[in-house]
Amino acid sequence: MKHRGPDADAYYENGPIALGHRRLSIIDLSEAANQPMTDASGRYWIVFNGEIYNFREVRAKLHGYQFKTNGDTEVILAAYLAWGIDCLKHFAGMFALAIWDSLDNSLFVARDRLGVKPLYYFHLNHQFGFASEVRSLLSSGLLPRQASRKAISQFLQFQSVAAPLSIIENIFQLEAGCYLLVKSDSVEQYRYWSVSHHQDPMTGSRSIIKEGVRNLLTRAVERRLVSDVPLGAFLSGGIDSSIIVGLMASIQSEPVNTFTMSFREKEYDESHYADIISKKFNTRHTTVKVEPLIFLDELEAALSAMDSPSGDGINSYVVSKKIRESGITVALSGIGGDELFAGYPIFKQFLQLSKFKSFWSTTARVRSLVARIYELQKSHNPRIAQLLKIPTCSIAEAYPIFRQVLSPDSIRTATSLPSSVPALVPNIKAWSKFPLLSQVTLAELNGYTQHTLLKDTDQMSMAASLEVREPFFDHELIEYVLNIPDKHKYPHSPKQLLVESMGDLLPPEIVHRKKQGFLMPWELWMKKELKSFCNDRIQLMAQRSFINGDMLLTKWQRFLSGDHSERWSELWVFVVLEFWLDKNEIE
Repeated sequence: MKHRGPDADAYYENGPIALGHRRLSIIDLSEAANQPMTDASGRYWIVFNGEIYNFREVRAKLHGYQFKTNGDTEVILAAYLAWGIDCLKHFAGMFALAIWDSLDNSLFVARDRLGVKPLYYFHLNHQFGFASEVRSLLSSGLLPRQASRKAISQFLQFQSVAAPLSIIENIFQLEAGCYLLVKSDSVEQYRYWSVSHHQDPMTGSRSIIKEGVRNLLTRAVERRLVSDVPLGAFLSGGIDSSIIVGLMASIQSEPVNTFTMSFREKEYDESHYADIISKKFNTRHTTVKVEPLIFLDELEAALSAMDSPSGDGINSYVVSKKIRESGITVALSGIGGDELFAGYPIFKQFLQLSKFKSFWSTTARVRSLVARIYELQKSHNPRIAQLLKIPTCSIAEAYPIFRQVLSPDSIRTATSLPSSVPALVPNIKAWSKFPLLSQVTLAELNGYTQHTLLKDTDQMSMAASLEVREPFFDHELIEYVLNIPDKHKYPHSPKQLLVESMGDLLPPEIVHRKKQGFLMPWELWMKKELKSFCNDRIQLMAQRSFINGDMLLTKWQRFLSGDHSERWSELWVFVVLEFWLDKNEIE
């Protein structure tokens, strides 16, 4: 895992335990802050990945502990000595950590509230292993390199694998907001935080709510500027990244280092808007020009960097690599704004669907008939037919359809894999007391966002030895926004509440621009510059025992011929999966 920590490495081995750590030095750059780290008694040992943004606040509460470093790792250790497992409640940050008690022969393993940092583990043949990457556990040789059929099916449906599964059989993801207690041959999981436990209806005026949003987001940005190395920011020119850059500029004295991507295909290029923000906030701006042939050279390296296969994330790798090459070690990102402030079309779509709630249960036969007629159309959208068939129009039934790449029917047709996979989002019933738009946010945070967006951001940035911080995923901000009534968050204009909360921070050109997202012209490239690369992987995937090869090859040819019912994303997941299985020698 040298890419995740190129600055130092060290090990601790004693009896039944072996701990290893690779360090990306960001806070307290001295050797004293290297890991594994122990307390003064030598009883407790810690390995930790991430950042505790409020570590100075926590440190001020730990009277009597004699600190030898100025970083956050020792603060975690001291907090554990003082408060035990309850130390997690004091931390604001992103983290995966493990603390070994050499006297008690027990291990405490924990992950941050929102799952920003990854943590994989296995418990097999009386052995327990954990790591920040699946490939590290595979490299141990302690378990077979065997893919999980359920996980592959889930990947094809949702372009990623949701916790607690991983792509590998017998390797699991520790769920966000949870910890493990490992002792002897027992592994027990507990939850210490759940966003659904923070339901507190808000009755304040719109002006008070806007003030609360601005104050919490400003504090979230300010906390994420703690660093002993240079910082930068992703800047797409959209509302979210522009707000983060604007707040950074208002807090720090030095100009913000900003980075954006530029494409020759004008319909995908956002660099003009990024230039507007760069000039407004006087940033040191770098534009990364992405040409198809240059991108093709980077593509294989980006796919090789994937610890777990994903249908997304290549863009993050390209920009992260450029940021790191410029000498920047930490960058802030605007991801999360759409999820919190109803920025995606799914929010309005679900509100429209919810209008039919009262008579949905009485129209099952009619809906089934309409769905069947619709399916007979050559170029039908399978999502519409699926929505017509669901027993209720609740978010539990509808959300997975909105977020799927391949439908269960398509997976049944194209593979011999199980088409029934674990729920993308668990415990949806616990959210029923939240406003409707907040329920969609909860589904996003616990579904696509955690398992695709955050995972891709971490694995692609850390592949370039870059740490990315996301202010919109501050747990205190999220707890606040989830309790805001829908009438204040309804998107009459793009993320209206967020924009209004920022006052005059953003220029009108950014507020009223057409939303694009951080996209790449995949459909064009797959038919031209990437055609040979994709064709080779599709041909190989068609030969695998769990694939209906003729069906997959027919689907590929229809896509190349311009059949609009064949979406590029439905084929790209097969390309990525084949590349990953082959690269990592997975059965």
